Amino acid sequence: MATTTETRLSHSASSGAQPLLSIRAVAKSFGKNPVLRDISLQIAEGEFLTILGESGSGKTTLLRIIAGMELPDAGSGEILFDGQDISQARIGERRIGFVFQHYALFKHMTVFENIFTAAAHGGGLERERAYEATIESLALTGMTAVANRRAETLGLIDRKRLELARALATNPAVLLLDEIGGGLTDAEANELVDIILELKARGIAIVWIEHIVHILLKVAERLVCMDAGRIIADGAPQSVMADPRVIEAYLGGGVV
Repeated sequence: MATTTETRLSHSASSGAQPLLSIRAVAKSFGKNPVLRDISLQIAEGEFLTILGESGSGKTTLLRIIAGMELPDAGSGEILFDGQDISQARIGERRIGFVFQHYALFKHMTVFENIFTAAAHGGGLERERAYEATIESLALTGMTAVANRRAETLGLIDRKRLELARALATNPAVLLLDEIGGGLTDAEANELVDIILELKARGIAIVWIEHIVHILLKVAERLVCMDAGRIIADGAPQSVMADPRVIEAYLGGGVV
């Protein structure tokens, strides 16, 4: 039976040179308030992309639309995964894992049960395959030793690991992270980065929203900055951070 990694590599081998994920001219409004304005973005297989922007710039809404938790405005654009339009696809059909700031764990379940539930229901895996995915996710995130502990007994860093493990168990090709480093010390955040880099090494594309800029700049291959629902810069991290528009919008005119 194929492992998670084998399944992913088999899938990506058929994708050719096209981007794994393409967001084309997507807009989103809540009532009369536009949140995203004509967003276009391409993400390659195995890429590590970070998104910066002030609160209210549209970052989380963009990730929620990619994940399928929100739909773009009617007629505003499309989202392509491996060349196929997934704009109206259900969450479980997208091969996109996500960890959002306020995405609650099943606190009365064990670590193992949390991950197995994600694999079986979020990932749509049959029982045997969900069990294998759970064991693999526990190992990759360093959670094997606490597999039988209830989620509510975990410290913050282990809750973050569990969130990652649940997302990984759904066999994603793209992993969306929304401020997963919040509340962690620098040492704990670096520990989390090491896990995420291991996932990237296995071919998973990472899209990470975070405010711990100095840590992300060490590992990000590409940086996108958003302001007022638009992408204002996209490129190599140091170039983006030196962009006058980014300094004005994100850093308030200060020095990087």
